[in-house]
Amino acid sequence: MLEAISYHPIVRIHLGPLSISPHGIGIAVGFLIGARLMVPAAERRGITAGQVYALLTRAAIGAVIGARLAYVANHLSDYGSILDALKVWKGGISLLGGIFGAIVLALPKMRSEGLSFWKVMDAAAPGIALGIIIGRVGDLIVADHLGKTTGFFLGYKCPTVQTASPCIPGTVVHQTALYDFFDTIVLLGVLLRLRRRPLVSSARGSASLSRSRSDRYDGFLIIVFGAWYGAMRVVEDFLREDVRHFGLTGSQWTALATVAVCLWALFFLRRTPKWGRWDEEDVTADAGSAGGASPAAGKERETAEGDPALAGRPERLTSSAERSEASEAEKEETE
Repeated sequence: MLEAISYHPIVRIHLGPLSISPHGIGIAVGFLIGARLMVPAAERRGITAGQVYALLTRAAIGAVIGARLAYVANHLSDYGSILDALKVWKGGISLLGGIFGAIVLALPKMRSEGLSFWKVMDAAAPGIALGIIIGRVGDLIVADHLGKTTGFFLGYKCPTVQTASPCIPGTVVHQTALYDFFDTIVLLGVLLRLRRRPLVSSARGSASLSRSRSDRYDGFLIIVFGAWYGAMRVVEDFLREDVRHFGLTGSQWTALATVAVCLWALFFLRRTPKWGRWDEEDVTADAGSAGGASPAAGKERETAEGDPALAGRPERLTSSAERSEASEAEKEETE
């Protein structure tokens, strides 16, 4: 019977004068493959590959900054100066900080391009999950994120060689990166399955509060991701050895706030939030500038409403946002 997992980690790979961490390689490869998964999903939502790569360039920079800032903020006592805090190559990053940093730095580009925040993030959600999975492989190779002692059969028996996280040789501890690896694989499967559901137009869905909680609308996938992964991190961090503030780690406080917002959106809002629909701003502006052209459209609608022969015809989609949503729904139904 398996009592614990035991292997010698590879903390550094030496290539001549270079010393490379498999942890860093896992993060980089995870970002690239996750980005590749995002591109076709974004194109189905009317977002070009060029726009995606422009966003990803900013997201990569934001991820590094956010990951480091969040870690330093949670471990201020470990740094004697600002210069020490800037030495990111010496290790110390936060996954959740990286995700939020990537989003924050990409936001201005989303808005300037007239892209819906919710469509972009729905396209990105499965890719983020895949990136985390691959990144966790790097964590496992270096034996990082080792937690409290345990008798669990999936625990990690500390070796006599160096590990990325402090570990007393012979002690069996929780390997939280392994738990996160398996949990996120399940999450990725759920997101890919949910992505196949028909999309409810935000224009139609915003007027209906009686919709099912299982209906998919713009923003649904990223909200599910936030609720699920946030809840996972709250549980997993109880098994970690880390700095705590008022009984919880910095990641737990961040995850709790994220879960609360996402659950409210899933169970009470149940539609695409009004904020971030930047793809609809141009349509609204065009409608406002049309001014006197609207009476003809109004007369046409009145004619359709008054003529029984035209009453059964579906109303035309007049906004680019509605046409994009209809096109996306047709494409995803054929997948």
